[in-house]
Amino acid sequence: MPRPYSLPLSAAVAVLSATVSHAQAPAPQPRAVVELFTSQGCSSCPPADKLMGEFARDPSLVAMSLPIDYWDYLGWKDTLADHAFTARQKGYGEQRGDRQVYTPQAVIDGVSHAIGSNSQAVEAAEPTAKAKGAMSVAVSAETVGGKIRVSLGAGKPGAQAGVYLVPIRKRCDVEITRGENKGKSVTYVNVARGLVPVGAWNGEARVFEVAASLAQQRESDSYVVLLQTGTPERPGVILGAAKGPGL
Repeated sequence: MPRPYSLPLSAAVAVLSATVSHAQAPAPQPRAVVELFTSQGCSSCPPADKLMGEFARDPSLVAMSLPIDYWDYLGWKDTLADHAFTARQKGYGEQRGDRQVYTPQAVIDGVSHAIGSNSQAVEAAEPTAKAKGAMSVAVSAETVGGKIRVSLGAGKPGAQAGVYLVPIRKRCDVEITRGENKGKSVTYVNVARGLVPVGAWNGEARVFEVAASLAQQRESDSYVVLLQTGTPERPGVILGAAKGPGL
């Protein structure tokens, strides 16, 4: 194949928002965000999962694995899957207008998509996203006591985007005993364990502080912050991103 074919918004979020009068000192900014929609039940996915390990070691990339659940009926229930990620993948297809949903599918900066095991195709998709303003806003994150402080740079006046915290499990080794990948041991890296809306952005430089406990979900041990247009149901362009500890 590739196989063709949230996220709870009710999480209690304590947000402190303050407008800052000047831009924060810029941290090294990633050049792209790569989201891999993958499944333990898809025989085409292990090469893409391996490639994600390479992407995760690239300091200029934010690489995340988002396991989906629509192949669970094939004989193996994905132990990391979240139906919310299935909805996110479909939402991307609706936002693009092509409605293409498959595994392994890499979505680049919320805009372009490519077969997730094809590194050249993933890299070739970046310019299309940049032309739509992807990764154009400086974002940084740091843990301060029991808080995560998220700093957002300024953008176009009147711009609108949401700020999302993604709990991340840096590594998970899975022994698959049924289905298309029966007998395989697959290592998953930077596995998303949720998507928590923590605020809004209107184009002005801002600082958000959120409880660090929001990043400690379902065996997560780090986090990613996304600044993204659209809605959780129809996600759009990722304007900026920051990686948490160890990513």
